[in-house]
Amino acid sequence: MNALTASAAIATGRVQLANVRQSALVTARLRALWIMVLFVFVTLTACVRIAQLGLFERTPERASLAEALLPSRGEITDRNGIALARAFASYSLWFNPKALGEGGAPLVKTPEEVARALVGIFPDADYTDLVARLKAGKPCYLRRRVLPEDANRVFALGEPALEFPREEQRFYPQGSLAAHVLGYVDEAGKGHVGMEQVLEPRLLDPAYRGTPTALSIDARAQGALEDELGRGMMETNAKGAAGVILDADSGEVVALASLPSFNPNRSDLAYNDLVFNRVSNQVYELGSTFKPITIASAIDAGVVTDLATRYPSVPFQIGKFTIHDSHNFGTSLNVPEALIHSSNVVLAHVADLLGPVALKHTMEQLGMNERPTIELPARGFPLWPRGGSEGGKGDWARLTTMTVSYGHGIAVTPLHLASAYAALVNGGIWRPATLYKVDPAHLAPGRRVFQASTSARLRQLLRMIVVDGTGRKADAPGFRVGGKTGSAEKPGSGGYRKTSLIATFAAAFPMDKPRYVVIVMLDEPQATQQTSGQRTAAWNAAPIVGRLVPRIGPMLGVVPDAHHDVDISDLSPLVGSGEGE
Repeated sequence: MNALTASAAIATGRVQLANVRQSALVTARLRALWIMVLFVFVTLTACVRIAQLGLFERTPERASLAEALLPSRGEITDRNGIALARAFASYSLWFNPKALGEGGAPLVKTPEEVARALVGIFPDADYTDLVARLKAGKPCYLRRRVLPEDANRVFALGEPALEFPREEQRFYPQGSLAAHVLGYVDEAGKGHVGMEQVLEPRLLDPAYRGTPTALSIDARAQGALEDELGRGMMETNAKGAAGVILDADSGEVVALASLPSFNPNRSDLAYNDLVFNRVSNQVYELGSTFKPITIASAIDAGVVTDLATRYPSVPFQIGKFTIHDSHNFGTSLNVPEALIHSSNVVLAHVADLLGPVALKHTMEQLGMNERPTIELPARGFPLWPRGGSEGGKGDWARLTTMTVSYGHGIAVTPLHLASAYAALVNGGIWRPATLYKVDPAHLAPGRRVFQASTSARLRQLLRMIVVDGTGRKADAPGFRVGGKTGSAEKPGSGGYRKTSLIATFAAAFPMDKPRYVVIVMLDEPQATQQTSGQRTAAWNAAPIVGRLVPRIGPMLGVVPDAHHDVDISDLSPLVGSGEGE
């Protein structure tokens, strides 16, 4: 190869080498550019996410620290800070049939053997139900709220399919205490029936659930009320009972009980009849407890101006209906005697003079024509007499006015009656009942129903009923109890059933300066040895109040004092002898 050819070859190689170098440089630059673009994209994405977290989402500190320390559901306490409901970390027993793999058997032992072992650990478990669940081979809860020692015993069975997830449960430290006030929380974490349902938005709100919610309930008084109601039910073989203790001035519900009760810690309450609340949801004809209300209305209207005035007390007929008393009280009675002996006849005469317009207006002012005013979701609508609907027009018939005067022909809840009696004794002001703890400086304004002078007179009359009348067994030395009995036959398909009574005692104490109203009701009490063979309120409901007041009085700041009482000296000379319900 000559010199010219060699020179051309070298030049060509250099060109090719230059091209290769230039191509490599371009590739390197492109790669660097892509890396820079990717870096910028990642940086921008991170900046956008940081901005989003800072501007629109909770900070990691709030989510991981402050909120992590909050209970999953807020605590409910009584008025003194005693825990009634709180979140509780516990174990559950979970059946995982795939614990040994997709193709393996769900259990090491047979379902029957495992179910038998579980019943040995949990005696209240249903063997047949456990066998059916284990054989079905589907994941499910076998039990909630498992104690650590029981979880260890289940673990010792050696079944990998039986697992123990740790979960937040709702726990009621006082068991069934105030169950109808609290309600319950189901397995899905949803509140039902009581204040668990009412307060749910607050109990789940991170802004509030760290602070306990205080109710008006006093756990000590609540326990005493449930205990005495239960004793009264057992002594009379009653099918149910209801009771409420109400602050006469503020309307705060200090205790509320419906028996039979239930344990909200149980998880099978969805269709349990025991969750029905007799205090706020069931309406009853409450009988003669309405008589003081009628007399107060008549005094306010100027129909009764002289308590010495006598009214006929012999049976009389209105159309096809005869109004009569349970006993023969002679030919006439005055108002104090009529209340002491519980005369239907005299009250009918007073109501006839009062008229339907005035009596109906009083009942409306006491809220007897609408659902009870309280926070509970279940509130019964009264059976309001025909001739006037809720807030509507039309007068009651003459017979209706008479029967309503002594508590027949109108059905309300025991809570209605409690609020009405508070107005009777507190100076005449009706206030709505509440389950929230009330600051004394921020009482509900309420509405005036009775004059203050009328309320003072009723305090005398109610005290006389306990001292000299049908309420004697409710008297508690030093506590100045006043009240009225009521024994009403329950209506049935063929009229009133003489063998089925609602026995009620409506009381307040101390009557010289009323602090609390107490309503006690027994549903279908029977004549027993403990009640001397009697079924009326004087023999079964009144004694419950007589035992209850000395228990709750000191707890609630009412100290027994035998040297103070309501002055009834001007009324005592008006009272003769006789017997009532």
